[in-house]
Amino acid sequence: MFTPLFNIYRTLTTATRCKRRVVVTGMGIICPLGVGTQQSWNNLINCKSGVTKLTEPDYDKLPCRIGALIPKGKGANELDIESYFSNSELRTMCCATAYALIATEMALNDAKWKPTDEIDKQDTGVAVGVGMIDLVDVCASYEALKKGYNKVSPYFIPRILPNMAAGQISIKYGFRGPNHSVSTACATGAHSIGDAFRFIRGGQTSVMVCGGAEACISPLAIAAFCRLRALSTARNDCPYEASRPFDKDRDGFVMGEGTAILVLEELNHALSRNANIYAEVLGYGLSGDAAHLTAPSEDGTGAILAMDRTVKDAGIDATEISFVSAHATSTPLGDAIEIKAIESFMGQHSRNVTISSTKGAHGHLLGAAGNLEAAFTILAIKEGVIPPTINLHNPDTETCLNFAPNAKKNWNWVSRRVALKNAFGFGGTNACLCFGDYEK
Repeated sequence: MFTPLFNIYRTLTTATRCKRRVVVTGMGIICPLGVGTQQSWNNLINCKSGVTKLTEPDYDKLPCRIGALIPKGKGANELDIESYFSNSELRTMCCATAYALIATEMALNDAKWKPTDEIDKQDTGVAVGVGMIDLVDVCASYEALKKGYNKVSPYFIPRILPNMAAGQISIKYGFRGPNHSVSTACATGAHSIGDAFRFIRGGQTSVMVCGGAEACISPLAIAAFCRLRALSTARNDCPYEASRPFDKDRDGFVMGEGTAILVLEELNHALSRNANIYAEVLGYGLSGDAAHLTAPSEDGTGAILAMDRTVKDAGIDATEISFVSAHATSTPLGDAIEIKAIESFMGQHSRNVTISSTKGAHGHLLGAAGNLEAAFTILAIKEGVIPPTINLHNPDTETCLNFAPNAKKNWNWVSRRVALKNAFGFGGTNACLCFGDYEK
């Protein structure tokens, strides 16, 4: 019964296996700034902050007692997970998977793509990753084991596998295209989008659901990152001021949670069904620092290589770029290195480039950082507005690059809006994406 469908699928893909154009046709966002794409974007460009105090007693003795949490509850613009899933369904998944499933529904509705035809399902894939497993789940399962083997949930392993968000999405919607998951620390979301882009461009599929999800805020995770001296500890009483990329008073990042899911589509496929196009994915580049477990290479070589490979992959000149959505997490070392890397790569064109980090508003979503910020970059292209870096009052690095401190910036001075999105992760892994206005 599967042979005819398989043969048709093979004919469709092999006949179109060439370097094809890829566009973004749908988005779904759940993050500390809001539940839903438009609310999150509105709060971002209006300089709202999603960073709050962590009030549970287990945080009281930790150096960092703040985090960027998704607004939860039953009210308007709040997330009530139990309203989306039955109790039996929730037993099979971690929170990150639940976030990804909810955001996927938003993105597919936005793209108006919920195929029922078997060929369309075979031509739709999933690339969604998770940066860290749920440490609370691991600890709770170990405590359950102490009470007896049969107290350990049979769903424990499926809940902690990083590829299960992609698996659950594929199962729910019947998508039989590439089923892919990466876990590359804080570059996870960007790598997921980039890999999905290449699957479509190379002719392996026509539609990809892609992104990353993260839900790892817990006392153990906060304590562990504090031991790395990575988190902000100086503003526990003023949480909304704690995440301050590029500012001379930054002292570490603020951990966040959430997801952003994108629907990528081959251009002709999107045009054939009159899909709304947000932007075009132009290029994707990767590199490794080969330097340190947790710190970026001091000379910024890895970041420069990733940006250079992305621009070459896009087939454009660096002078066409006017905005860089920086990875900048609000750490003293990382932000300064990235500024120097961007300026080194852009050269004299730096004075025409604006950089911004939205992490000041929503914190650092770790494995979901690159995809959330890619979504905001796409919205910036669509709306002609560069989002602000909040809490940036005194940049500590001399540079020719321009900032967007504490206020959104008009982005209508160029003939075509083209942006880079950087994402870097522990282990020296780097990813860069290039997006631009869709042009016929």
